[in-house]
Amino acid sequence: MEIQHEPAAPGTEIVTLSGKLMLGSGTERIAELTDELVGQGTRTLIFDLSGVTALDSTGVGQFIASFNRLAAAGGEMRMAGAEGHVLQTFRVSRLDRMFPFYASAAEAVKA
Repeated sequence: MEIQHEPAAPGTEIVTLSGKLMLGSGTERIAELTDELVGQGTRTLIFDLSGVTALDSTGVGQFIASFNRLAAAGGEMRMAGAEGHVLQTFRVSRLDRMFPFYASAAEAVKA
């Protein structure tokens, strides 16, 4: 798993993930980065999932933890670029109703 982030607007950060978000792949870095960014004043996180090739419940759990941290800080989380198996994993767990999904990070920034 690889993780990068960049500011998109004041208080908004795009977190780009790639590779496998699965048990043993370092997914805990997602929640750790969320804590760090929220501590720095970020209130909107956009997770760009377009480069994610696999996702399991461990990865999903990191997004739930991130959502809870952002919500506690009065922030919001947006998901972008999820397709195929990755998007289906969120749909099966009904998390696509909890997190707003966008076709791309650019669309999520505009929302």
